[in-house]
Amino acid sequence: MGSPQVSALAHLFKGSFVHATGSSPMDILQSHLLGVEESGKIAFLEPVEEQEKLAKKWGFKASEIRELSNNEFFMPGLVDTHIHAPQYAFSGTRVDLPLLQWLKLYTYPTETKYKDSDFAEEVYTRAVRRTLKNGTTTACYFATIHTDASLLLADIIDKFGQRAFVGKVCMDINESCPDYKETTSESIKETERFVRGVLEKNYARVHPIVTPRFGPSCTEEMLSSLGDLVKAHDIHVQSHISETEEEIKLVEKMFPAYQNYTELYDKNKLLTNKTILAHGCYLSDEELKLFTLRGAAIAHCPNSNMALCSGFLNVKKVLEYNVKLGLGTDVAGGYSASMFDAIRKAVFVSNIMKINKDNEEGLTLKEAFRLATLGGSQALGLDAVIGNFEVGKEFDALLINTKASDSPFDLFPSDTFEDIIQKFLYLGDDRNIEEVYVAGKPVVPFSSSV
Repeated sequence: MGSPQVSALAHLFKGSFVHATGSSPMDILQSHLLGVEESGKIAFLEPVEEQEKLAKKWGFKASEIRELSNNEFFMPGLVDTHIHAPQYAFSGTRVDLPLLQWLKLYTYPTETKYKDSDFAEEVYTRAVRRTLKNGTTTACYFATIHTDASLLLADIIDKFGQRAFVGKVCMDINESCPDYKETTSESIKETERFVRGVLEKNYARVHPIVTPRFGPSCTEEMLSSLGDLVKAHDIHVQSHISETEEEIKLVEKMFPAYQNYTELYDKNKLLTNKTILAHGCYLSDEELKLFTLRGAAIAHCPNSNMALCSGFLNVKKVLEYNVKLGLGTDVAGGYSASMFDAIRKAVFVSNIMKINKDNEEGLTLKEAFRLATLGGSQALGLDAVIGNFEVGKEFDALLINTKASDSPFDLFPSDTFEDIIQKFLYLGDDRNIEEVYVAGKPVVPFSSSV
């Protein structure tokens, strides 16, 4: 009776913790103790007044507690629900064309290079390092049509310790770049090889995701066959939907038998509670209802929506339909690999819609923070595992230092703790991220092995 828990604690922190919950977009917990088990799961998050009781239960000494400074706090790891790893090679450039022309002139020619495994390894390694350094603990990646390079991406992610879904891209139509496509049968066969290859590795936190690029790049036969594959393996699906009006017109022309873009995915068994579709700028009320009915999610990519002049997603409307919603960087249509940029752009886009009288209220910074953390975990079906600091979830976290030596913003004595958090969310960057944890394991600073 009263003996300490058998399970040892890997980490024990005292300080401030900021996270979202089901009832609050941002809870600020100061003077709290958080314990992480050896398994990487959160053992407790309690006020410091409970220290004595917790010490008896878990068998730790006060000297084992790591105390954060007043300028530091923990927040959950960021969840990027939509990012193209191969496009990282030209991120920060070439956002001067609308989507379909952008794909033809820049994207497809770049993605053809990934048949070269050395080129793929260099870019993918840098992409994973950069996203982790910027606090992305979970990412949903598009790769290319090249199976071996896509498997290499999964390996690299696992080596760095990031949590991820990885998809080999499927496309059997590409009139704008005929060298960059597969036959239907080849694409299905290679997708099966990719899924099997990832599953056989038994990665702890890297999973395959079926990835038809978007409606205009796939035949109906391809979509239907992928739907059968998804059903057989019970795995996730990612794609794009209603990003631009030009794209929607193309889908209507190619698939006249379907009422709308969403039905194209739905009737081919690709709209499930494990589906996440990027953009959705022009989804109708009827389509949003179908998303709700199927439990499918949307990845909101405000940077690329504006950079490529694609459109605006009415986040407030999407949330009114209770559609699961996360944020995505959408590198490289989105020019920044930082989810903090996605948070800021989500607020700005919502403000634009308020100015244009599309909404009465804009998205608050706290609400955008929730979308980037808990919202993203819900969109990817991982909210029982990550997303906040609830007991039993895995400790995916960022240690933020608002007074880092080269911090890009200044603090003043009059700043409240909430002011400091806001300054970081609006002005901070990777210089303020001291440490990154995935499932309780420190992954940044990087170890010498990676």
